[in-house]
Amino acid sequence: MTRIFLAGLWCFHWLPLPVQAFFGWMLGHLLYLAVVPRRRVLLTNLRLCFPEKPEAERRKLARAVCVAVTRSMLERGVLWWASETRIRRLVELNGVETIRRLHAEGKAVVMLVPHFVGLDMAGSRMAMEMDCVSMYSAQNDKLIEKMLLHGRTRFGSQELLSRQDGIRGAVKAMKRGRPFYYLPDLDFGPKESIFVPFFGIQTATVPGLPRIARLADAAVVPLVVRMKPWGQGYVGEFQPPWNNFPTDNVEADTARMNAWIEAEVRKLPEQYYWVHKRFKTRPAGEAKFY
Repeated sequence: MTRIFLAGLWCFHWLPLPVQAFFGWMLGHLLYLAVVPRRRVLLTNLRLCFPEKPEAERRKLARAVCVAVTRSMLERGVLWWASETRIRRLVELNGVETIRRLHAEGKAVVMLVPHFVGLDMAGSRMAMEMDCVSMYSAQNDKLIEKMLLHGRTRFGSQELLSRQDGIRGAVKAMKRGRPFYYLPDLDFGPKESIFVPFFGIQTATVPGLPRIARLADAAVVPLVVRMKPWGQGYVGEFQPPWNNFPTDNVEADTARMNAWIEAEVRKLPEQYYWVHKRFKTRPAGEAKFY
């Protein structure tokens, strides 16, 4: 089944992006109806985070999320097989000069990248600009894992570390001058996490950002990636580096990160990765959401 999926992506990647977007729109609506367990996760997340929205509006938003996620899956073939020229044309990356300036000053950099659907597009585009370090989670399907690693290391000399190995390797790479493409906003269970608010919900969050920033004496530079409508491409926007970060309070720093992510998600809710069980880990004694 995996080989059939990959063969389909290979065939799709030759198509113009607007055509891929059309197929993603159709398949996204179909998957919304067909994949019931994931639809329940999606609707639960939207109900928890947007209680003020009417149910009909949340369901409309859920369909848009399915379309965006499906599009990003189909368009991943572009990252895995398309030419550098084509990817440069499809993915705009603004503010890279901030990273270059900090690098020239000898400052380590953490790129803070929330889970919007275009994050892999911007990651590959950034790899064309600088040699970076990033982390990945081991996949159950090793062929898919192989392709993910291939896609993230096609350009330049990228360093990819397993999340299971911890953050020390990333810190060492940052001290050698590699910016860290950091994706912090998933639920990795109670062992690695603390509870801080996200959309008003106590949410298990890895406090890695302030710890990494302190260990590497790094600047935190946020990056938000947006999928343009109907196959017009993607755009990533680097924001100014954060001031007064980290502080001596890891919990407050992690809460600041979540508050920033929440604010960005509210601007672009249909492109956030709501299909993940973000609130799976609950404080002791609290009922589960899923």
